[in-house]
Amino acid sequence: MHYLVDFDPVFLDLKIIKIHWYAVTYLIGFALFIILGNYQVKKYQTSWTKEQVSDFLFYGALGVIFGGRIGWVLFYNDTSILDDPFLPFKVQDGGMSFHGGLLGVIVAIYYFHRKTGKRFVEISDFIAPLCALGIGSVRVGNFINGELWGRLTDKPWGIIFPDSLPFSYRDATTEQLHQLNSQGVLNEFARHPSPLYEAFSEGLITFIIVWIVARMVERQGVVTGTFLICYGISRFIVEFFREPDENRGYILFDWMTMGQILTVPILILGLVFISGIFSNKAHAKK
Repeated sequence: MHYLVDFDPVFLDLKIIKIHWYAVTYLIGFALFIILGNYQVKKYQTSWTKEQVSDFLFYGALGVIFGGRIGWVLFYNDTSILDDPFLPFKVQDGGMSFHGGLLGVIVAIYYFHRKTGKRFVEISDFIAPLCALGIGSVRVGNFINGELWGRLTDKPWGIIFPDSLPFSYRDATTEQLHQLNSQGVLNEFARHPSPLYEAFSEGLITFIIVWIVARMVERQGVVTGTFLICYGISRFIVEFFREPDENRGYILFDWMTMGQILTVPILILGLVFISGIFSNKAHAKK
């Protein structure tokens, strides 16, 4: 018998509007950003103020939400935006992309750079340690939603995701699924809990590494590069345990998924930041 995902995706039903757990996990991520950002301002020497942390969160959150949604439309959705121009705004239908959200945050960093005069890399180095736990929180939201499930496994920690079951089980009630699961009928459909793998690797482990590097290294760009590489390696590896998108499958070499293809530029960009190119340019302007 394996664990069966049967969470109610609705956190709070106000009748007029329903607040989903997935939205709550985003709010938790934004709250962690503020808490950790203010801690950095108070504890360590920095040119940032608490007001600037809050200001950037506003622009960064917009970048995450709009960039994530547009990224999903461009990278993972099959409906042409020409056929449905309002598709990016139909957030109630679901669909977010980390890679699109990252692009949105890059735009937010550039805008904040223009607004405050802070160097781009100075901003990215400050916020890099603040983001990973938020990513982990959202991955927990994916797990609660029973989505982004992993590939089939016979490991004892395999999870039953109801939406991944064959169509013959789709009309079964939660109680019926629990009964079938207790009888071992669903064992062959157990899958890797890939959202939890991502929450652990992209979230907790990446946070610990980046936070330590931020305390130890002074050269600009290293913290940003470390975050990008840690996320990139985590995502690339977890994709081997995550079921490829049904409408994409394997895109390159019969084993690379869309997530892995989009992660390669992140790894390269991380190496560029660590190489010191941006730091050297910053010092040359002094």
